[in-house]
Amino acid sequence: MFNPSLFVVLATLLIVPLSNGLYFHIGETERKCFIEEIPDETTVVANYKVELYDPRSGGFMPSSPGIGMHVEIKDPDDKTILSRRISFTSHIPGEHVLCMYSNSTAWFSGSQLRVHLDIQVGEHTIDYANVAQKEKLTELQLRIRQLLDQVDQITKEQNYQRYREERFRQTSDSTNQRVLWWSVAQTVVLLIMGVWQMRHLKSFFEAKKLV
Repeated sequence: MFNPSLFVVLATLLIVPLSNGLYFHIGETERKCFIEEIPDETTVVANYKVELYDPRSGGFMPSSPGIGMHVEIKDPDDKTILSRRISFTSHIPGEHVLCMYSNSTAWFSGSQLRVHLDIQVGEHTIDYANVAQKEKLTELQLRIRQLLDQVDQITKEQNYQRYREERFRQTSDSTNQRVLWWSVAQTVVLLIMGVWQMRHLKSFFEAKKLV
């Protein structure tokens, strides 16, 4: 019998990205930042490779061991939770900002770096080959372990989406309440101005003995 819930879970497992891979160019004074929405209690690993521009060949060559990047990560409360490392576990859900900048400027001479960055989140940070070897798991047991980890990650993602929905609802309620009070304040001001104008006109007509 067809189970819609099982179909949704399997479809979600298929569309969950394995990692976010990209590369970018950066100069000696530049700072590149990326935003990643992460649920709470989720492991994140960022791997990077640095290449230095070679003007003789017109391309990018592997950099020397002394050339690298500083990595700084901030949580949704703008607190620095990681610096100079590329692995951490989130403790609160929300947008985490990952910033990278060069670790030195003496070797640059105005050239550029190409940085290849690969961000892995959740169960994709786990080395299952190593897990299978350490725990002596069969292929079926390992696959079940992977599915359980994926389901756990999907649960975290769903909880995060509910958290975002609650935050959005709170923001909407707060905005609606402020609009309501602003409308009430405008109405009160208009009433006060109307009463004041009527009293002023009455005093004016009485002074001119028109009334």
